[in-house]
Amino acid sequence: MVVVAVLSAAWFLGLLPGVATTDADRTAPSPGVEASDGRLGTPLTPPAAGGTFAFAQLQDDGVTPVAYDPCRPVHYVVRPDNAPYGGEQLITDAVAQMSAVTGLRFIVDGATDEAPDEQRQPFQPDRYGDRWAPVLVTWDTVTEQPDFAADVAGQAGSLAVSVGDGPGVYVTGAVELDAAQFTDILSRPGGQAVARAIVLHEFAHLVGLDHVDDPTQLMYPTTSDVLDFAAGDLAGLSRLGAGACEPSL
Repeated sequence: MVVVAVLSAAWFLGLLPGVATTDADRTAPSPGVEASDGRLGTPLTPPAAGGTFAFAQLQDDGVTPVAYDPCRPVHYVVRPDNAPYGGEQLITDAVAQMSAVTGLRFIVDGATDEAPDEQRQPFQPDRYGDRWAPVLVTWDTVTEQPDFAADVAGQAGSLAVSVGDGPGVYVTGAVELDAAQFTDILSRPGGQAVARAIVLHEFAHLVGLDHVDDPTQLMYPTTSDVLDFAAGDLAGLSRLGAGACEPSL
């Protein structure tokens, strides 16, 4: 079974947090919000068979991937507008599997009315308080995301920031899903499995995986018979869950 729906990644390359002279001018939250002394979870042991994977961003060493801080939770909010029937469960299931594989702890903060925005600010104290803005998950219309006028079912990515010469760390991100295409996919026989695979693919982009040229992996750019993470996907996600703790952010 092949579904003609291109899966697109759009990751956001972050600037360093600015140094503010007053609270009103701050561009980053107080450092160390919710930081723990150790990892909140343990990444899945990658399959011995290995496989193909690629990272969206690398540290200056050209080897280590940019990742979320495993010592603090990844908060996310969902804008429910335009959600297809069963859409909430797709997101919940994808987050649960992502947590199981990476060891990252995800916390849902509920619904939001925040709209998708390519210039989204990572620090929104008036809306979310003194912390990095949570990951924003939205079901978009074509008007909101013109890329969805083509065979693009979703896009996702995260913003990396750093302090001084420290490593880049993802602090927030966005997952945009095509409301109309998901409604259509879910109406077809077997559509639930396909829709689930697309959401998993996008959440893998969120935590730092890039596309690969290997059609046996879920991170291949177009959908196929692969409806779950394969060996390479799991190996890459395990690496992303083993990032460094950065309480200075």
